[in-house]
Amino acid sequence: MRFGISIPQGCADGFDATAFRAYLRRAEELGFDSGWTQEQVLTMSGMPHLGATETMTYAVACTERLRLGCSVFVTPLHNPVHLAKSLATLDFLSGGRLEVGVGTGGQGRMFSAFEVDPTSLVSRFTEGVRLLKELWASDKVDFDGRFWQLHGAAVDPKPVQRPGPPLWFGGSAPAALRRAVRYGDGFFGAGSTTTAKFTEQVRVVREALAESDRDPADFGFAKRIYFAIDDDGDRARGQVDADLERLYGKPGLGVVAVAGTAADVVAGAQEVAAAGAELILFTPLSNEAEQMELVAAEVVPRLR
Repeated sequence: MRFGISIPQGCADGFDATAFRAYLRRAEELGFDSGWTQEQVLTMSGMPHLGATETMTYAVACTERLRLGCSVFVTPLHNPVHLAKSLATLDFLSGGRLEVGVGTGGQGRMFSAFEVDPTSLVSRFTEGVRLLKELWASDKVDFDGRFWQLHGAAVDPKPVQRPGPPLWFGGSAPAALRRAVRYGDGFFGAGSTTTAKFTEQVRVVREALAESDRDPADFGFAKRIYFAIDDDGDRARGQVDADLERLYGKPGLGVVAVAGTAADVVAGAQEVAAAGAELILFTPLSNEAEQMELVAAEVVPRLR
């Protein structure tokens, strides 16, 4: 069992570089395996949000051991050649500490802002992932795709991790879960889904693994948990419900979180682990430094 912590990206009150560095160094001291960002290019609900790649790059310079990841890049909104170069560089600079999450992002996005035809979303996603992996793995790439064509192309330097950083797939539909098995190294359950939904997703992925020629031991399962800990459990649940409404712009999402007393969060995290998660990403939505201390002291030791 491994444990990650989210990297603060909110900047409504400006950016406090000293606090940011202290948070990341403390995450290492507390023994977290990884720190994770989220990608949100266009601002949702009026909440300023730092870019995922830039935040990870800054975090690399603030840390020595912590692995850094994004869950997830909405890759159809990216040129895969540019993305391959940026992420290969980040893996190189970090000494091989990068984790990469990818997903289609679903249909509810402003695709016109990115010159992307939503009717070809899945095809664009799949081809882009194939090209991303090929650019990381091969010295010279000849690629004749529907969206991208390359001849004798190369991305250098290569990632330190060979043939490339671990590739985690997001998604919820059965077809998306099967794509994770075909192209990815693991499945990452979203924080916006319940543990019951994650349990069903793991079942579908395991069925697809059994039908493939892959070794299940080489495929990972992870889940983001939005959480809040307070001696007053009702206060914690109210806080996380309000935070999620601000994040997603709609009420009633508290059901997806694990919130309450430390014992409540332990029980909720144990359910996620029992569902199959080998990596749990703890994501506080407010008072991040304080919540990180609480989860490290009162929850993680009871899950190991």
